[in-house]
Amino acid sequence: MAKAYWISVYRSIHDPEALAAYAKLAGPALQKAGGRFLARGIPAQVYENGLSQRTVLIEFDSVAQAIAAHDSPEYTEALRVLGKAVDRELRIIEGVA
Repeated sequence: MAKAYWISVYRSIHDPEALAAYAKLAGPALQKAGGRFLARGIPAQVYENGLSQRTVLIEFDSVAQAIAAHDSPEYTEALRVLGKAVDRELRIIEGVA
């Protein structure tokens, strides 16, 4: 079974304190659900039409596991705390086997 990757790209951060409160809940919730943080931060370099935006990359054992992590009660609470503090895009993609 192919691994899955959760990619979050933050277009803008309106409330850094709410983002920090979210991170305190989201990190443990996603790790409990089997997520492994591979990278997070501002890109070291962008090319072509890339934008220098905060990006988070998390690995899961499967797409189903990544979706279950997102839909878990613990992560739902983290999202409630985050509210509208950020404008971001979140994608879950299947890795190549």
